[in-house]
Amino acid sequence: MAESKKTKKKTLVIVESPAKAKTIEHYLGAGYTVKASMGHLIDLPKSRLAIDIGHDFEPEYITVRGRAKLLKELQKDAKNSDIVLLASDNDREGEAISWHLNHALKDKTKATINRITFNEITPVAIKDAIKHPRTIDDAKVNAQKARRVLDRLVGYNLSPLLWKKVKNGLSAGRVQSVALRLICEREQEVENFIPEEYWTLDADFSKGKSKFTAQLVQYKDEKVELHSEKAVQDIIKEIEGKDCIVKDVKESEKTVRPKPPFTTSKLQQTAANRLGYTSRKTMQIAQQLYEGIQIGSTRVGLITYMRTDSVRISQTAIDDVRSWISKNFPDDLPPEQIDYAVGKGAQDAHEGIRPTYTTYTPDSVKEYLTRDQLRLYAIIWERFVSSQMNNAKSKTISVDIKAGDALFRVSASKLSYKGFYNVIKTLASKEEMKASLPALKAGEKLASGKFYPEQHFTQGPARYTDASIVKTLEEKGIGRPSTYAPIISVLLDRYYVTRSNKQLVPTQLGKMICKILVESFPDVINEQFTSDVENDLDKVERNELVWNTMIGDFYKPFKVRLDAVNDSQESLKGVLDEKTDEVCEKCGKPMVKKLGRFGYFLACSGFPECHNTKSIPLAKCPRAGCNGYIVARKTKGKGKEFYGCTNYPECQFITHFKPINAVCPKCGWFLVEKYDKKNGSFKGCINPDCDYLHSPEDTGDLVAAVED
Repeated sequence: MAESKKTKKKTLVIVESPAKAKTIEHYLGAGYTVKASMGHLIDLPKSRLAIDIGHDFEPEYITVRGRAKLLKELQKDAKNSDIVLLASDNDREGEAISWHLNHALKDKTKATINRITFNEITPVAIKDAIKHPRTIDDAKVNAQKARRVLDRLVGYNLSPLLWKKVKNGLSAGRVQSVALRLICEREQEVENFIPEEYWTLDADFSKGKSKFTAQLVQYKDEKVELHSEKAVQDIIKEIEGKDCIVKDVKESEKTVRPKPPFTTSKLQQTAANRLGYTSRKTMQIAQQLYEGIQIGSTRVGLITYMRTDSVRISQTAIDDVRSWISKNFPDDLPPEQIDYAVGKGAQDAHEGIRPTYTTYTPDSVKEYLTRDQLRLYAIIWERFVSSQMNNAKSKTISVDIKAGDALFRVSASKLSYKGFYNVIKTLASKEEMKASLPALKAGEKLASGKFYPEQHFTQGPARYTDASIVKTLEEKGIGRPSTYAPIISVLLDRYYVTRSNKQLVPTQLGKMICKILVESFPDVINEQFTSDVENDLDKVERNELVWNTMIGDFYKPFKVRLDAVNDSQESLKGVLDEKTDEVCEKCGKPMVKKLGRFGYFLACSGFPECHNTKSIPLAKCPRAGCNGYIVARKTKGKGKEFYGCTNYPECQFITHFKPINAVCPKCGWFLVEKYDKKNGSFKGCINPDCDYLHSPEDTGDLVAAVED
């Protein structure tokens, strides 16, 4: 009889997203209703600060605009239930969502309200979580509250300062502003870098019918440093016709260890480098894989929770993957499981990112996944399975060849034992054979062939990409796994940063905002402060620090500095609206230089009566006899930016390379910023007939119609 009553109980499970709700309801069946809160239902209002400074920084929470109807529906569902299980994500934000829901529901129902958490959406994990409900973790809620209040105090005080001193509509954030500072400082290094010319020399050698190429590494027993074509040609003249003898042959073997399962940051980095995904795209696809995919008649959560800083793996998952390896690659299964150390500072709340079931190989599920889903799932599956397999081994042969006073070297590598590479289809090319070498031994004479002198220029520091900025943020302790992608997205959405060749480039607006914030609040907009905040939030979560004490220690000196900056900071609005000698061709009034969302432009001072605007000239047109200027333009279709002459269509000079404020010292044309895979970003002359810092490989990309 007791069992019969138990089965009749109605249970309401509340998760964050509809996709997750659909998957979980499929697992639980009769007696369970699964609904989605759609994230936060209760939060701070957007229209005001809503922090009671005088009363321990207590936040004023309201029902999020547009969510009142959903909240009432959940209250009604809770009223008709015997048990309510709050199943939002197992992190600070998820704990806060559950805390708010608990307060909103408890007076509307007699049901027992509890919290459940899980790391993967599988029948076993969900049912196990339901068997082990818990109370809400107040310390974790307080950590979220501290982060939310701190970010509100910083953002809602710095943003009005920017409106007052710079331009309406601007905004600033505690973490995003530090990331912007990193990007701007790197850009300054890029701009200050002066390339230096250097040369390399390769040569063909052969033994019988086998031919290979080696590179010059020493000349007259010293390391080669060639700074001109003459230096290279002098060496060629000296060694041409000389006997070529194999001086030394060395063989070595290297052990290549598998990498641990993915953390959030490593997944974003790998997806950016190997798949070309942005951090936002990676997390969106990972969310889909986590929440559930329809595999035939079954809905399956394919991966574990994707926001984690740990590489720890459950024993159940270890046993599962070792069982799969023993059946499919028995020779590559280590006698003992491989354990990976969790990084210093990791919260270790979740496992590393892994497939929920090893048996769901990429090949077995590819027909159910989109191309993007399959590619991301494949690297997650391969990384996890390979992490529990034997090391690989590579064999390297290095050959030194003496030609007169010159020493050439060639190396070749190949895998001598594949080990964990057996499950990685995208086998790293560096582990493959780099060159085909004949059998060689010291003292052997070789035939010489053609020489290949090549000009290069030293590369400056690389701009940040999604992958490298995420790596830097993680290394410096800035942000958490859940914030890496949003940090980049916010900077792009605000147009403080743009993407160019997958690189993050600060805009003029971004540079200006960064300069003001860093100079005015050096103690806040810096790496150490941001990292210290993350450590303090961890202490709050461990009940080692009271949340509003943490906020109070920050706010008092911050407010003093804020007031001082408000009084002393010179307004830059005059700088943004700079008068020019240009005259509006429509009404005759002076044109004004303004800074807009997409950079500087010229606008008529007669606005709003006259709406005329023009692009800012970036350079003088190089075409002979043309007195026009080069300005930025956009294509009609996708709005892709290019640069053309103001005298179009009479002058049809166009280029996709952005002009910089510099003149070529060789020919007098303007310099542009170029990019190719070999040299990265570099500055070069737009003139196709000028070799000033000009990469031979980019001539095909030059879109210029220049005729005398």
